[in-house]
Amino acid sequence: MKNFNRTDRVKAQMIRDISEYFDTELADKIKGMVTITYVKLSKDLRYASVYFSYLGEEVNRESVYSFMDRHKNNVRAYLGKVMKIRHIPEIIFKFDPSIEEGIRIEQLLHEINNDKRE
Repeated sequence: MKNFNRTDRVKAQMIRDISEYFDTELADKIKGMVTITYVKLSKDLRYASVYFSYLGEEVNRESVYSFMDRHKNNVRAYLGKVMKIRHIPEIIFKFDPSIEEGIRIEQLLHEINNDKRE
């Protein structure tokens, strides 16, 4: 059985709680789908880089990023209510393009397979 350190447990909890917050509190205010993909914590658990992906119109990506940046204090306050840790990390949101890139690669592979069948 693998032992998880405290940082790993806090990361996993933050992903769950931030995702829940966006699903319940802010879902109707964001056009498209936002997914929290990863949290990178500093060793002292004071700072967190929260990576998110966005599926929706590309013109809305920048507005979603600024929306999330404006609401980072609300997210942090929510984490303070639901998490049982002494200090809630300062949050910095960062865009994670990996899901979009995966979809694009999958589409390219699908096109290649279709071309081979013809």
